Amino acid sequence: MSKKPSVLFVCVHNAGRSQMAAGFMRELSNGKVEVLSAGSAPKDSINPVAVEAMREIGIDISSHIPKILTPEAVQESDAVVTMGCGDACPFYPGKRYEDWVLDDPAGQGIESVRVIRDDIKARVEKLLSELLAS
Repeated sequence: MSKKPSVLFVCVHNAGRSQMAAGFMRELSNGKVEVLSAGSAPKDSINPVAVEAMREIGIDISSHIPKILTPEAVQESDAVVTMGCGDACPFYPGKRYEDWVLDDPAGQGIESVRVIRDDIKARVEKLLSELLAS
């Protein structure tokens, strides 16, 4: 039996985009994918508007805590998805890297964050189908 694939979602603050992506991957993969998230400069807490946007669709990320990005987290992951962390993301050969260009939900209202949330969901669904197919 092969090990389940792992994915690391990375954004600067690990408080919005990467947390929403991790929430979707956990929910949609039903445990078939190991999910990590981290940030190059993590905030103290999750963006409350991101929490609200995810809660609207039945996914609770309120208990998640932003974490610092470590080389070990990258090494442990099969796929690394970056969302605006730039050069702070370490690179290791043999990993699948994707850079998702997404607006930062920080400081935005719920209407804007819903658009970002829905974009993230579509991208996670595509990534999930590719991870499970390989």
